[in-house]
Amino acid sequence: MTTTFDPADGDRALQLDSSHVFHSWSAQGALNPMVIAGGAGSEVWDFAGNRYLDFSSQLVNTNIGHQHPKVIAGIKAQADVLATVAPAHANLTRGEAARRVLEAAGPAFSKVFFTNGGADANENAVRLARLVTGRDKVLSTYRSYHGNTGAAIVATGDWRRMPNEYARGHVHFFGPFLYRSEFWAETPEQESERALHHLRRVVQAEGPGTIAAILLETVPGTAGVLVPPPGYLEGVRALCDEYGILLILDEVMAGFGRTGEWFAFHGSGVTPDLVTFAKGVNSGYVPAGGVVIPPAIAEVFDERVFPGGLTYSGHPLAMGAIVATIDAMREEGIVENARAIGAEHLAPGLEALAERHPLIGEVRGLGVFWALDLVTDRATREPVAPAVVGALKTELLKRGLLPFVADNRLHVVPPCIVTADEVSRALEIYDEAFTAVAAAV
Repeated sequence: MTTTFDPADGDRALQLDSSHVFHSWSAQGALNPMVIAGGAGSEVWDFAGNRYLDFSSQLVNTNIGHQHPKVIAGIKAQADVLATVAPAHANLTRGEAARRVLEAAGPAFSKVFFTNGGADANENAVRLARLVTGRDKVLSTYRSYHGNTGAAIVATGDWRRMPNEYARGHVHFFGPFLYRSEFWAETPEQESERALHHLRRVVQAEGPGTIAAILLETVPGTAGVLVPPPGYLEGVRALCDEYGILLILDEVMAGFGRTGEWFAFHGSGVTPDLVTFAKGVNSGYVPAGGVVIPPAIAEVFDERVFPGGLTYSGHPLAMGAIVATIDAMREEGIVENARAIGAEHLAPGLEALAERHPLIGEVRGLGVFWALDLVTDRATREPVAPAVVGALKTELLKRGLLPFVADNRLHVVPPCIVTADEVSRALEIYDEAFTAVAAAV
């Protein structure tokens, strides 16, 4: 795609941003954000014409890539018919979007409550769990991120919850992470067994009769793409069943192709009680999220008022984007592409990269959902300093790749439409960048 831009527009965008935009998770005075002028597929570009492979998928959400023509057409077609409608009304596109989400989720589910994004999806899943069980507490892991609204941010385990702990009834525990095990485990089986024992003891110590839900990211994303070891999710499901606790799986980042499945839980053999989603359902083209609900929970509210709602729940433009996204993903085999790219290109390519670069302590992931754990020493597994990650990001940008970095990690998270050639090009860039950083350390 050939596009002409005026560099002066880039300068103006940066000036306007600096003067008027208040950014999330940032000290405002130190910001110098990258200005993105446009994008297509797996690439974005700036106003100076510099092009970048987007191996961040922005915030790991552009699963179908940038400016997919079928999704853009779906949004335009809906805008021509009805640009907005209150959630109390029935709307054809909303119904079609719900049907497609349920087809992707599987036969255990019957209804979708639409939200504006992932955080309020988790808020409403927690609300449903508390109302249905009559209990209050919600258990979630320390290595997690569930969003930045009242209950969602307190359910989050990382540092971002600490200035925001206003919601009640949240308890945290350690989930499995063999590479940095909290349980002195040496094998995936030990890690799973010991993490499940730890969770059981937390449940017992908190009082099972007080716990409404256990909320887990099926594959924790921002925390490091922590693929659960064999048996862990099955063990959590069994523990929930034993104590009458609802299992909520947060698929906001892991869903809609990211792991090479429509939903990550499909690869686990476990069916949750509630599923939350957002991001990949329409690649963020129009904000949308939701909660997937089974009949047993939906029917509780046949005669009982559900005390929750959003002005833009099931917004028609977002619904048009969902319909078009899911249809395109099915027609073009995009979920299957993500699975194949992960198995045939990213997994072996990243392992080969790790063999050449001692900075990479571990490679983990599946589909188009990977993380490189960066260390100063492979024996001690000491994380690299923030300056090293910053230098790596700089080197990657210089070479035309937009990365996703978090803590001591480089996340490799391209769109689900990424090609083998694009992965090959990215691997060459990663190799060059690691070589440059190692030479400077």
